[in-house]
Amino acid sequence: MKFIQNIKKNIFWSKPIYYICVVFVTMILFSGCENFVDVDAPDSQLTGETVFENANTAKASLLHIYSRLRDNVLVTGNNYGITLLLGFYADELTYYSTANLPDQNFYQNNLLASNTTILSTWTDSYNLIYSANSILEGLVKSPNISDVDKKQLQGEALFIRAYIHFYLLNLYGSIPYVTTTDYRINTTITKMSPDILYPLLIEDLKQAETLLSDSYVGADRVRPNRSVVQALLSRIYLYTGDWQSAEMEANTIIANTTLYSWVDNLDNVFLKNSTGTLWQLMAGSSGLNTIEAQSFIFTSGPPPERSLTDELVSAFEPGDERKTHWIGSVSNDTDTWYFANKYKENSSTSSSVEYSILFRLEELYLIRAEALAQQGNLNGAKEDLNKIRNRAGLGDIITNNKEEILQAILKERRVEFFTELGHRWFDLKRTGQLNNALSYKPGWDANDTLWPLPETELLLNPNLAPQNTGY
Repeated sequence: MKFIQNIKKNIFWSKPIYYICVVFVTMILFSGCENFVDVDAPDSQLTGETVFENANTAKASLLHIYSRLRDNVLVTGNNYGITLLLGFYADELTYYSTANLPDQNFYQNNLLASNTTILSTWTDSYNLIYSANSILEGLVKSPNISDVDKKQLQGEALFIRAYIHFYLLNLYGSIPYVTTTDYRINTTITKMSPDILYPLLIEDLKQAETLLSDSYVGADRVRPNRSVVQALLSRIYLYTGDWQSAEMEANTIIANTTLYSWVDNLDNVFLKNSTGTLWQLMAGSSGLNTIEAQSFIFTSGPPPERSLTDELVSAFEPGDERKTHWIGSVSNDTDTWYFANKYKENSSTSSSVEYSILFRLEELYLIRAEALAQQGNLNGAKEDLNKIRNRAGLGDIITNNKEEILQAILKERRVEFFTELGHRWFDLKRTGQLNNALSYKPGWDANDTLWPLPETELLLNPNLAPQNTGY
């Protein structure tokens, strides 16, 4: 299987791990981490024996992964990230461009196994998983990095490996779980079903939890700490129906008032210094802001590329202040179009004011609300749900019917997390509501619940067969 897009197997995968890391880290240091975190290159010359003897070089390897996530891979805010792709694939975004952008086939629910975006999402994601594995293996061989630095780097690498696998699992279904750089293993690896893979992701995260501390490394919460690991654990437990564990992990984060506090002002939620942010990706350099703002904001109609769907805009209740604060509009004499305006800075500022948020406190409240409702604690569920609603200027949910509360939570997630990393798609999928919600779309098919496995990957590794149903 081709886990690294731009590295030829016969050249590198047969080499010792330290040699792979030399090439990988040298590439990083010459291309730069784009100021993600200031890390100086080591003074010593890079050689195979010294790559992971210097903590700064090991950090640079890890920070390059974050830069790639921000700019190119999976959770990026551009046309190749799941925020846009799943926004179109579900019911959040309408496509307008005439430029045949990657989004178009997703909007039309017309995916083929030969789709280049399907391939790049797969290969680029496994590229980063491979990089995380190379860091883990390099650290084991390193005698000179301090235990404190080693634990931090190992914890982050384990988290990243689980984080990327989590998204691939929910996009493609059964997938390979890759934990080594050994090409002999990786070229014969087989797929794992969710019931087998989820426990392995939890195992990675539990180990990361023991390695990372409560405090953040550096400013602005751009490198994961223990709470970020717990947030992903809480989400996985929610997705797998382990309500008690989902509640427990959410409780731990919500109770950590030393680090996190509720943001009352809707206009402050997406600022880089928000006290409700758990993890965010730093802009490419000082003064830049988010790719998401550049992707969503437009100033004249009709929209040049995309707008929010009428279905999404109409999902907001009368008086919901999120519609005013988080949605912008453009009108002409006859029509009005809407855009996501959570991130408001779509150009440079004197210093960066917004970073791309991957985890925020509100998700933990709604996870806990759902977990509590599923366990029969309806008053506790409503308390968490109403905290979200009250901030938006809405009244309390008063029903005591469990199913009505669960549907209210799902609706609240829709209007709270719209155009954020595919939450809407994943929520419909995990609750079995995709067909009911999306059957109105002309290209929708019941098999669209999974993306196709990339055609070229199936040819390279027959162990990935069979192809997902419908492709």
